[in-house]
Amino acid sequence: MDQWYHYALLIIVGFAVGFINTIAGGGSLLSLPTLIFLGLPPSVANGTNRVAIVIQTAMATAGFKSKGVSTYPFNIYLGISAFLGSIIGAKIAVDIDGEAFNRILAIVMMAVVLIIIFKPKMKLIEMQERLTGKYLWLSIVVFFFFGIYGGFINAGLGFLMILFMHFVNRMNLVRVNATKVVVVFIYMLSALAVFAFNDKVNWKLGFILAIGNGTGAWVASRFSVKKGDGFIKTFLVVMVVAMAIKLWFFT
Repeated sequence: MDQWYHYALLIIVGFAVGFINTIAGGGSLLSLPTLIFLGLPPSVANGTNRVAIVIQTAMATAGFKSKGVSTYPFNIYLGISAFLGSIIGAKIAVDIDGEAFNRILAIVMMAVVLIIIFKPKMKLIEMQERLTGKYLWLSIVVFFFFGIYGGFINAGLGFLMILFMHFVNRMNLVRVNATKVVVVFIYMLSALAVFAFNDKVNWKLGFILAIGNGTGAWVASRFSVKKGDGFIKTFLVVMVVAMAIKLWFFT
């Protein structure tokens, strides 16, 4: 990481990741392998990626709020639940060895590709939201487990959040994404703290990546959810398949 174009690459990848994560999910499937390919150990790449995600979700939250989109206090309830779960997941992540992490990441990538390809079609229609009562409690429980996964690896979790909140809580995709970025911001703080405590964060690269993540998130949060969906899906599938093969066969 002593060449200027490595930093330029991180910012470019970060922009794509921030954009993709904000309107869909799975962006970490690009940033994690990039950090690993540039020489970081897998556990450090995992921790470093969290720096950029914290900045990304803060910018996305500001972007959605500037457009008058907020789901408070529902997003806070889910965020607190996921926050607690992410402590567990991050602790698992810092203890796992590099080769096992690469194999798990490759499997996750392929699973996310299948979700991207075969997920049900979603339409931006007005629905009666279900954010209270039993649906709130169900969401709190589910997001605790989402938090565990988010603390562990996070890659691809955005798709699961979107599917859950859209079909269970009956939120349109704009409000789903506005909720998602707040939840991720909250639980990512605890995950980042665990990685930092275990000296698994390269702060310099994390903040360089965050320049791209934050910019991409701000741009994406101020556009329609459906902007560029077809291109992003195709681009993500191709990149994820290539990276999964690389991690599985060339660890």
